[in-house]
Amino acid sequence: MTRIISILVGLFFAGALAWSLLWDTLGLAHDGLPHTVEKAFHEHPKPLALASDGWFGKFDRQQLQRGFQVYQEVCAACHSIKHVAFRDLADLGYHEAEVKAIAAKATINAKDPLTGELKDRPGLPSDRFPPVVYAGQGVPPDLSLITKARHGGAAYIYSLLIGYQAQPAKLLKEFPDAKTPEGLFYNPYFANLNLAMPAPLTSEGQVTYGDGTKATVDQMAQDVSAFLVWTAEPELEKRHQTGLWWLGFLLFATVLAYMSYRNIWAEKKGH
Repeated sequence: MTRIISILVGLFFAGALAWSLLWDTLGLAHDGLPHTVEKAFHEHPKPLALASDGWFGKFDRQQLQRGFQVYQEVCAACHSIKHVAFRDLADLGYHEAEVKAIAAKATINAKDPLTGELKDRPGLPSDRFPPVVYAGQGVPPDLSLITKARHGGAAYIYSLLIGYQAQPAKLLKEFPDAKTPEGLFYNPYFANLNLAMPAPLTSEGQVTYGDGTKATVDQMAQDVSAFLVWTAEPELEKRHQTGLWWLGFLLFATVLAYMSYRNIWAEKKGH
């Protein structure tokens, strides 16, 4: 009897799950999801080639430093990178004194070791970048892992940064009620086409690169996208090196095993 009841309960839950999935599918079909404004005008990210791409990819340190500069001067007012420590910047090619100077510019609220009270102090290399206190509505996303959290990764970030534009006349003609609301900005690379963040990169020379690279909007977008790949995967180069080492080892072991097989079974196959 108990077994029959268990089977009936299992069938009930399986039926409820199947009905839920069927109801959602019917709802999507009824809403006409493939014909919405988003589906019609949303664009896939533009191709972006970075030095870190591929099995043999390595970070371009100069580009990472330029990207960090763009982050500091343009993005840091709204977006934090709270999972990155100041000392990690040494991986970008900064010297110890430069890392200390960058950290000291930050204000860290931490416990006083003598009193236990929370006090503001200059940052240390061991500190992480402090979270941004944002005065506007909503909280802009932290960018530490953004290239892993968004489909398209760095290419999506790059496309979004250069994708701001006026709404196409075709969109307004086909969907008169889809005009971008006041206070939002049209960007075909964003999921619902309209986002609250205004274009952060607006003009050539918005930052002045120390290495002499021309700071076009496209270049700045590429550089900060490359930097955000590093914040999300600082161990990328080590992972690539480890993977190649293991592939070489497995290839060697395969050849050795095959040669052993031929040596051991050669005489027996001849009989």
